[in-house]
Amino acid sequence: MALTAQNHKARCATLIKMKIKQNFKVRNIAGENIVVNFGQLNVDMTRVIALNDTALELWNYFRERDFSKEDVAQYLQNEYEIAAEQATGDAARWVDALAGAKLLEE
Repeated sequence: MALTAQNHKARCATLIKMKIKQNFKVRNIAGENIVVNFGQLNVDMTRVIALNDTALELWNYFRERDFSKEDVAQYLQNEYEIAAEQATGDAARWVDALAGAKLLEE
């Protein structure tokens, strides 16, 4: 299979190392796992980030580590014995959601 520019870009994106920003913590509020930004005044509370059980497990495992989408996919494969394609997709959705909420730093 030829390596196209698009394939190369997609492959490189899975290898970029990132980290969850340290000022974000998860708190259980009314039975929901909510991401809270500590140390920031005047926080916009109209955007609440809730984590399901699997997302919380990933958060707890990776919060103190540098990781890539590939690392997350490998963790999911090992823990849940799922196919590589499913793990890759699930990992991408989790990382993209955190990135979209500006919870990650590279």
